[in-house]
Amino acid sequence: MSKVVGYVPGVFDLFHVGHLNALRQARAMCDVLVAGVVSDEVCEASKGITPTVPLIERLEIVKAIGIVDDAYVEVTTDKRDAWRAVGFHRIFKGDDWKGTPKGERLERHMAEVGVEVVYFPYTMHTSSTALRRHLDRGDERVS
Repeated sequence: MSKVVGYVPGVFDLFHVGHLNALRQARAMCDVLVAGVVSDEVCEASKGITPTVPLIERLEIVKAIGIVDDAYVEVTTDKRDAWRAVGFHRIFKGDDWKGTPKGERLERHMAEVGVEVVYFPYTMHTSSTALRRHLDRGDERVS
């Protein structure tokens, strides 16, 4: 029986408990887990945001926490490019994508190559966007 390879894409900027939760949940649903760390250029092009933490450091953090087996740098927004490079069977996303046009597009795109999209609860109270907002306002505490 072949091992199930899982894939968790993300920027993983300002690493927080939401990232940790997603990686832990994904780990429980596969034999091999790969984190897809979005390059600075792809993040800027797709989200209009320059990551606070440089790519090389984000890669080091994701690899060092002991949950993933490997990390892959995403240099395009096309998850099929990542699939060709990594060979994953499941891709994990936050449930903020579920039922949205981008989520449905991802599901169709991945189904064409036999990849299952699995959604996890999105950590609303802690996200990189929320952290950035607090930092911009100069808040002392995030929660």
